[in-house]
Amino acid sequence: MSQALILFSGGIDSTTALYWGMERYENIFALTFDYGQRHKIEVRLAKRLCQKLHIHQKILRLNLKQIGGSSLTDNQIPVPEFSAGDEITEGIPSTYVPFRNGILLAVAAAWAEVKGISEIVCGFNTMDSPNYPDTRLPFVEAMESAINQGTKYSCGQKKMKIHTPFVKMKKSEIIKLGLSLGADYSFSISCYSGKEVPCQKCSSCVLRQRAWHDAQMEDPLILRLKKEGKL
Repeated sequence: MSQALILFSGGIDSTTALYWGMERYENIFALTFDYGQRHKIEVRLAKRLCQKLHIHQKILRLNLKQIGGSSLTDNQIPVPEFSAGDEITEGIPSTYVPFRNGILLAVAAAWAEVKGISEIVCGFNTMDSPNYPDTRLPFVEAMESAINQGTKYSCGQKKMKIHTPFVKMKKSEIIKLGLSLGADYSFSISCYSGKEVPCQKCSSCVLRQRAWHDAQMEDPLILRLKKEGKL
């Protein structure tokens, strides 16, 4: 039976990765991390979608607040606000969590190794958010190599594979692909504010707004919140 582990944060990209995996594998597992993020509501809504889809989900808890250095894990560091995507400047943003994806991939690889799973799917992309160093393809390739050298996969012909099918796609293109797969984005949370109703000011909200505009559709999350009287 073909199987894969999906890194599932609950945002647009990982939600698309979940449906992408459902299309390609007989059995998938969703791995979600509660790492002390300011916007941990994404964990609760990720669980809701997995229950709806009858997908086995494992939530692992890490405490990256102990490391700090990011506005997503240190409440003393404000989340930057923007009014348009072109205001987002170059350079490492304060919302970068130091080596987060390296840490999460390492833990995911350990969990997958125990479960006998040799394929991991991530929703990383760099076209709209190029300033995060731990989403770039060379980083993923280096992590894949390290995992295959430092796990039981180093002793046999079978190797661990990390898939990043959207790494060279714009977010609007990822959305269109997800919709073609039947993806439900009404519970996907992108906002860094920590609330279900998006602030519409953080970089994640601004990029999400632009993506839905480019896709020429209204965001299903906004539609659901309006229907529920939360907006």
